Amino acid sequence: MTAVIETRGLTKRYRGGRPAVDRLDLSVPAGSVFGFLGPNGSGKTTTIRMLMGLIGPTAGTATVLGLPMPRSAGSVLPHVGALIEGPALYGFLSGRDNLVRYDSADPGADPRTRDARIASALDRVGLSQAAGKKAKAYSLGMKQRLGLAAALLSPRKLLVLDEPTNGLDPQGMREIRTLVRELAADGTTVFLSSHLLDEIEQVCTHAAVMTQGRLITQGPVAELAAGARGRLAVLTPDPAQAVRMLTEHGLAGVVRDGERVTAEPPADDAELAGLNAALVHGGVRVRGFGVERASLEDAFVALTGEGFDVAG
Repeated sequence: MTAVIETRGLTKRYRGGRPAVDRLDLSVPAGSVFGFLGPNGSGKTTTIRMLMGLIGPTAGTATVLGLPMPRSAGSVLPHVGALIEGPALYGFLSGRDNLVRYDSADPGADPRTRDARIASALDRVGLSQAAGKKAKAYSLGMKQRLGLAAALLSPRKLLVLDEPTNGLDPQGMREIRTLVRELAADGTTVFLSSHLLDEIEQVCTHAAVMTQGRLITQGPVAELAAGARGRLAVLTPDPAQAVRMLTEHGLAGVVRDGERVTAEPPADDAELAGLNAALVHGGVRVRGFGVERASLEDAFVALTGEGFDVAG
């Protein structure tokens, strides 16, 4: 099996509106950390709900772990850990007791190893010290961590995470990224939905880009970024003058950030040398000049013509 998740023409249409997911052809390689990228409202969560058998498609097919969904949900889901639209928790129970409930509901879970597995899951998400606190007293980030712990109670072939860093501080986000990398190194395929470009670029090996319910592109992250041009960056103690001159030379998207000025590069690379000379002759003290390596953000803008929420 080379694809852990595969869809063909997968569509979800709600009555009276445009399709929430429109003819989606998706392929998630085994062993990958696959980023499912798109703005809020692009159809990511609807897709995940169909993959997990929570809702049925209007048209098309989906297979997970080589079996058709939702028909094979009983065979597939015991091998899948999932955190979708935030965890469902009992507020009056402690974090540890919530995990006991989750584990007890899993017919494949061995009750003899329950305590050890719960302790291990809590430790992996950094909640050991708060395990005895009632879940209603948890912050949003702590609830996300507890949901992740529930997904990690037993070994899984596939882990599906919908916006897993929602509500986490920067340190918590880094810890979750590290955890995802560790899981992938252990052989788990991770399907990670996010609206954060930098999150996908830092942790994922492959990605798919969604917008308005449709798939724009998919493939290895490095290849997606390589298909777009990076931005021209000028480092100078004269940023105001550089902005003016770049604009006068017809460059689009000129942005100033301290002593760094960026813009869309000219279509012809041969123009770059002349542009650098023009800045110098115009009195701009150029300390750095060149086209930076394209990022996933550059690729998204090139593909859709839209801006994107980079930092959340």
